[in-house]
Amino acid sequence: MSTHVQPQAGHPRRWAILGVLVISLLVVVLDNTVLNVAMRTIADPEHGLGASQSELEWAINSYTLVFAGLLFTAGILADRLGRRISLVFGLIVFGLASLFSAYATSPDMLIAARAVMGLGAAAVMPATLSIIANVFDPKERPRAIGVWAGAVGLAVAIGPVLGGVLLEHFWWGSVFLINVPIVVIGVALVFVLVPESRDPKPNRIDVIGVLLSIVGLTLITYGVIKGGEDGFGEPLAWGTLTAGLLIMVAFVLYEKRITFPSLDVRLFTNRQFSASTGIIGLVFFAAMGSMFFGAFYLQMVRGYGPLASGALFVPFALGQMIFAPLSATMVKRFGPKAVSTVGLVLVAGALALWVFIGAETPIWIVAVTFFVQGVGMANVMPPATEAIMSALPREKAGVGSAVSNTIRQLGGALGVAVLGAVVSSVYRSNLEAPAGLPDAAADLARESIAGAYAVAGQAGSAAPALLTGANEAFVTAMHYASVGSTVFALLGALVAALWLPGKRPAAAPAPAVAESPAQAQGRELADAETTR
Repeated sequence: MSTHVQPQAGHPRRWAILGVLVISLLVVVLDNTVLNVAMRTIADPEHGLGASQSELEWAINSYTLVFAGLLFTAGILADRLGRRISLVFGLIVFGLASLFSAYATSPDMLIAARAVMGLGAAAVMPATLSIIANVFDPKERPRAIGVWAGAVGLAVAIGPVLGGVLLEHFWWGSVFLINVPIVVIGVALVFVLVPESRDPKPNRIDVIGVLLSIVGLTLITYGVIKGGEDGFGEPLAWGTLTAGLLIMVAFVLYEKRITFPSLDVRLFTNRQFSASTGIIGLVFFAAMGSMFFGAFYLQMVRGYGPLASGALFVPFALGQMIFAPLSATMVKRFGPKAVSTVGLVLVAGALALWVFIGAETPIWIVAVTFFVQGVGMANVMPPATEAIMSALPREKAGVGSAVSNTIRQLGGALGVAVLGAVVSSVYRSNLEAPAGLPDAAADLARESIAGAYAVAGQAGSAAPALLTGANEAFVTAMHYASVGSTVFALLGALVAALWLPGKRPAAAPAPAVAESPAQAQGRELADAETTR
């Protein structure tokens, strides 16, 4: 039984290449965080598009739906057709769709353009990580992945702040138009610096497997979104979710039977691969759900504008930017089990602090909470991602990257949907509308805290009582949701403590998945091409 051994020499321009990949990643992640602060302006009939609450949700969800549904397929095609061309294609599609989004004349046009942006992002995201796996040797790769993860944190911070600045000085479309020059620079640098790499001996395209994965992942994502909007008891939500899960079960069974599968499901028998994948899903479930209710808390309960509320997410990003590049050193010293477990406990501790945050809590406590959460995630994402990538031979890096990013995207979407549903349910059950408020207005106020603030503008003398009740109901709902997010982070810590490997002896090689003779021959060709 042969094992997977990679050459110890990386690409001579690998750090410059990493810089280009960080720029490519920044534009994709930054855009999604920018949009969150532009929602209120886009809803304005005079200064925006007059989008309804449902249309605003789908402006976000259309991107998520296409992105999550196509991530896995994009990773497979990048391995086959070439990672550089996949990255360039994704950036160009993303840039053109951003241009259309900026000049959209209706909510429907914006929703459609955002869906196309999701297509571009699906091609970009796995390509960046798989190129890292191909240009860095195994010794340097954990550090490179730490920088890559830190770039995600940087985008999370820059997005809301940049969005706030743009909205204060320009029209709403500027939050999308800013992507275009970044994409142009990114594409030029990719052509100059990034080498092409692909699977040198690709198998036949598993058409049935690819189609099953697209349909299954899209249905699961749609079911999660509808569950978050309408409740998981609605037939369209649970029916779609169930159908998606059944199709993914069929996908797994089919992949086990065929000779050249899109995804070798034997990978999940590798404890390190499975545990790392599970940790990524759990930590993003917890983190994205908390970001969701945190944004409402800052803009509604505390009354901060887009720029100020965006600035309060900066500590989260600083925690990631500072500690993610250092995580490789920590893993080398203490082992992935200790680093990831401590990281997840820090995330859980930060999320638990939200139980004690109220309408009058000093805002510096909120900033510290975000910072601790960022530090925790900085010590979870890089080692988990590296564990997934190291379980695969280099020529299959696109598949590993796609699995990692798909789980992250689905975990985040599910966290927003489930914890958002908890917030909505508890909020509705705790809000008592003031006497004398018309039934229609009371119903709107019970829908969400945003609805309560909209009603308060026309409620006259009943407004102060309504706003006080809405803030108290939302804070109570936020406390329930924070308990839920903490439980999922602790579950991730348990998975890390039980199944991630501890510190290895200095001379011990990293565990790997067994290769067939055909895979070994393909790997040797890929290594020769990469180091040429």
